[in-house]
Amino acid sequence: MKNKSYPAWIDMHLHLDGSISLKTTRKLAGMQGISLPKSDDVLKQTMQVMKGCHSLNEYLERFSLPCSLLNIREALYLCTFELLDELYAQGLQYAEVRFAPQKSCADGMTQYDAVKIVLRAIDDAPIPCGLILSMMRGDDNHAENMETIDVARQFHGKGVVAVDLAGAEALFPTHTFQKEFETVRKAGVPLIVHAGEAAGPESVREAVMAGAVRIGHGVRSLEDPEVVKLLVERKITLELCPTSNLNTGIFKSYEDYPLRRLLGAGVRVCINTDNMTVSNTTLREEWQHMMDAFKLTDAEIAHIVRDTVDASFAPEQVKQEILKQL
Repeated sequence: MKNKSYPAWIDMHLHLDGSISLKTTRKLAGMQGISLPKSDDVLKQTMQVMKGCHSLNEYLERFSLPCSLLNIREALYLCTFELLDELYAQGLQYAEVRFAPQKSCADGMTQYDAVKIVLRAIDDAPIPCGLILSMMRGDDNHAENMETIDVARQFHGKGVVAVDLAGAEALFPTHTFQKEFETVRKAGVPLIVHAGEAAGPESVREAVMAGAVRIGHGVRSLEDPEVVKLLVERKITLELCPTSNLNTGIFKSYEDYPLRRLLGAGVRVCINTDNMTVSNTTLREEWQHMMDAFKLTDAEIAHIVRDTVDASFAPEQVKQEILKQL
């Protein structure tokens, strides 16, 4: 498979607030009267992780400015549309974008309103996209998380494809969100959980046992063979985000990344960006890093793409079109 045609077609782990371009950021700030540094280099220091980042908590600090820009309808629409337009220009054919609607309510907008406007932008965008609503890890936002689940239930099948749990995994353990997980199951909406990133394999086990159909990151699963076995048996897909995991200090280099070990163990994986702006990356670059580090064969690439398509919530027509290109 030639490099020019390698399958940077689907990004299934992509955060809206972590992927706002500098150009869009300036538009959003301008429409809200928010002042920004005149220098793009200075602005980048606010929005992109720099060398020397040592943890997920430090990485998450880069979301402060983007989140503050997404509290009005016009900003949410513009941000979503321009992100999907950018993905289209990069050659993607489908994406699953996630955001936390509870973080867009500072100026009186409800979570329902926020989701509705993002879905309108998706309808107007040049590529199909599934919307994932993120609950946030915390100890004082249970009501907000429950509202997120209720909004997801109302829009499930109408653009919303899943509910996610994101945030500071080490500070707020997965097992403390059992009530939320139970409510998601009752609502009949697929569950995705960020796990096995800042915390170890037990966090992944808890997410799988709670009913997660995919795991965000999950790279520390390999620390426990029983968790790996569980992932294989239940056909759970790990949403790998290589550059992001290097940014947060889990691995030192792309060559250290566990892609080959996960494939060898029979674990299903897909390759994603996580946050294009925060990690200063694109899906094409993520694929290139993995191809360079592991000399992936055509058969391995095809295997990853098929598992990605199978785990996605893409319309059947989109799935068949991508598989045909293999």
